[in-house]
Amino acid sequence: MTPKQANAQQWEYFRRLVGIGLRCAQAIPADQLDSRPVKDMRSPKELVVHLFGQLPMLAEGVLRGEVLAADKQAIVAGIRTREDLLGFCSECWGKADRATAALTDTHLESMVKTPWDYSAPGIEFYRALYDEFLHHRGQLYAYLRQMGVTPPAMWDFENNPPEFAPRQAQPA
Repeated sequence: MTPKQANAQQWEYFRRLVGIGLRCAQAIPADQLDSRPVKDMRSPKELVVHLFGQLPMLAEGVLRGEVLAADKQAIVAGIRTREDLLGFCSECWGKADRATAALTDTHLESMVKTPWDYSAPGIEFYRALYDEFLHHRGQLYAYLRQMGVTPPAMWDFENNPPEFAPRQAQPA
């Protein structure tokens, strides 16, 4: 299996995990976007911007050969409503999905520069992306519980929005 094929297979599963993350963002009470459900940590809005903002930052970075840091403070300041936040999530997923579809084996095997004085092969950024997403999605679960909201079941992919739901198996 080529690096692109292996990454595409993992991305397909990741797509379903992102759907659960989106459902978590949808569950944030509209009046608590800027609250601090966990002392001295990000607000729910800041956490979701970090959670979804890293998707295009890293995927497009691998495609470009260089990760560019986003101005998260400016993004957070521009989000005023839960609908704005959900639009941001959708936009981030779309950018990351398009970048991932455009990858070649060369992109995944080539060194990618970062603004953090660190370089690694492109595939390593996808591994980090998966780990980071799940880590911060777990934080969002804790936030939701602190806000009195029951988060979606971790593997309830069938209730994801259609673009994140399991796809029908293709006949052999």
